[in-house]
Amino acid sequence: MNQQTRIDIRHSTCPHDCPSACALDVEVIDGSLIGRVRGSKLQTYTAGVVCAKVARYAERIHHPERLTHPLRRTGPKGSGRFARISWDEALDEIADRFNAAEREFGAQSVWPYYYAGTMGLVMRDGINRLAHVKKYSRYYSTICANVARVGFAIGTGKIAGVDPREMGVSDLIVIWGTNPVNTQVNVMTHAMRARKERGAKIAAIDIYNNDTMKQADIKIILRPGTDGAFACGVMHVLFREGYADRDYLARYTDCPGELEAHLETRTPEWASSICGVPVTEIEAFARAVGQTKRSFFRLGYGFTRSRNGAAQMHAALCIPAVTGAWQYEGGGAFFNNYAIWKFNESLIEGHDAIDHSTRVLDQSKIGRILTGDPEALHNGPPVKAMLIQNTNPMTVAPEQALVRQGFAREDLFMAVHEQFMTETAAMADIVLPATMFMEHDDLYYGGGHQHISVGARLIEPPGECRSNHEVLQGLGRRLNAVHPAFDMTARELIDATLKKSGHGDIATLEAELWRDLQPDFRTSHYLDGFAHADGKFHFKADWANPPFGIKGMGPWQQMPSLPDHWTIIEEADAAHPFRLATSPSRSFLNTSFNETPSSIAREGAPSVMIHPQDAAALGISDGDAVTLGNTRGETTLIAKLFDGLRRGVLIAESIQPNKAHVGGRGINMLTGAEAVAPIGGAAFHDNKVWVKKAAPATARKS
Repeated sequence: MNQQTRIDIRHSTCPHDCPSACALDVEVIDGSLIGRVRGSKLQTYTAGVVCAKVARYAERIHHPERLTHPLRRTGPKGSGRFARISWDEALDEIADRFNAAEREFGAQSVWPYYYAGTMGLVMRDGINRLAHVKKYSRYYSTICANVARVGFAIGTGKIAGVDPREMGVSDLIVIWGTNPVNTQVNVMTHAMRARKERGAKIAAIDIYNNDTMKQADIKIILRPGTDGAFACGVMHVLFREGYADRDYLARYTDCPGELEAHLETRTPEWASSICGVPVTEIEAFARAVGQTKRSFFRLGYGFTRSRNGAAQMHAALCIPAVTGAWQYEGGGAFFNNYAIWKFNESLIEGHDAIDHSTRVLDQSKIGRILTGDPEALHNGPPVKAMLIQNTNPMTVAPEQALVRQGFAREDLFMAVHEQFMTETAAMADIVLPATMFMEHDDLYYGGGHQHISVGARLIEPPGECRSNHEVLQGLGRRLNAVHPAFDMTARELIDATLKKSGHGDIATLEAELWRDLQPDFRTSHYLDGFAHADGKFHFKADWANPPFGIKGMGPWQQMPSLPDHWTIIEEADAAHPFRLATSPSRSFLNTSFNETPSSIAREGAPSVMIHPQDAAALGISDGDAVTLGNTRGETTLIAKLFDGLRRGVLIAESIQPNKAHVGGRGINMLTGAEAVAPIGGAAFHDNKVWVKKAAPATARKS
């Protein structure tokens, strides 16, 4: 850089689908370029640390392959043949096609579809306003957090827990069902602080020896989907050996006597036979928890990926209630702080326009919906037109064989608003270029912490990129979608939402940078009672009446009311002798960052971890191409021999593009979309598969 270069440090918040929602210090170069991105030391949860993906954000925001102009498809679907058009042409065509679908098949034949490519409230959730005002099919979000959220809230009464910064003053941090080195690095910041300053121990409970477990003092490797059995074995020991805090149990929990009686047969031996963890390790972990009052359970999103995940989350959550760890600073549990924000999104989402007779379609069942499954369509009209923002279902959605079939329909009109030519955008009729978070204004909260913030526009977007909100405004005018929010700027929407939510105005929040909303100690630790009507922590789960979501989904009647191992998981069998989990990688975030060179270089080709003894039995060597399959489909990856998992378990980290796989079939060819009890979800880590050595081949180049 020459001497005339001006570098300003501006502040923002990472918008990507991660609980950390890191506070950022961003170098803005000459008012037009992004330089280095650092975690801000001014915010106490981020504490100056940010993941490597976002630290290299300049590589993404200034990527030469960003979409910068609207495009119309000129070749067959998926051919990648597009021609540049104007914004007016693009929006006019989308509106015309939506109106045509509505005239012929009714308004519910149009389905706006989105997810968490940005976690900003305006840019993520505004698409619901269009659906509500136009009476299009509504949208039920099931692909990520439902299962774990309901498992936590069924115990505590709401989704909120101990201040996550209290990990730093804990004596034992139990990281369970999450790999924060890969997915939320700030968890490790506070856990490592406790180790350094207090001599605290870190325990990691997961299904393979991942990067978090490699830093842990206590390592517990489970078979997938058996956390409930492990938790019950631990609680059996806590009661048997006198570590249960009976005074706490009597005051704060609903049925401790019934729980203790139930656990009498859930011995460590019983648990070990299910979860694969040796009895000695179960007992040692139980004693470590029982002897450490300040035990902090950091529970993660891994629970949400199994058919029995809600019951597993609840079982794990019961342990600190048995020991009374909630009473102590640095003790208790945390999953997410959803309940503390209290954002009123009525303007953003157009709540006043909701017609509750309009059907709600399940996000995870997109393959079934687009291929005309009557049940998935609620016996209503076919989906004939879509607007997709913030998600890439051609790669991330389950039941990929059906997804591909649905997206290939010639009678399906699809507009995709994207930053890159994703595999979903490549199937679109109209592609619209989207801004990134430093190029628009938005409002953020940190699911993994307690701060809210405004992320302001820092630079101008390239080419003709427009924000999600601007696209919705343009479509709203053309579709005669009348609502005050369509006439407001993003900043005006943020300001109005903050005021409606009791959080003041935008100028005040911007001046504060990041506002800490953490409730006081007694509230966070539920010392004045839990959030159920009776003020108790519930060992006995009322799965028939979850505190949120669409109840009655999946086989909820089979769910155990007390903590237990629920056998609903897709168990291996003779035809499918392996259990597969598709765990998150370090350098990709779902399919975000899989276009940046540094992330591609670190992750390499799509691969699957297999135990050396399993590989030997199949004649598979390290580096061989192997095909995995089940009744849903097949995919081919590179074998990596790895002894840090239980035999019969396979781990495929990350969601690589389909085109990166041999044969062009990605990992979600193998995943199902059956609704997970009790409020829906998708069980991405819960698949039985067979494995065989594949013929040598080369993956298609991107």
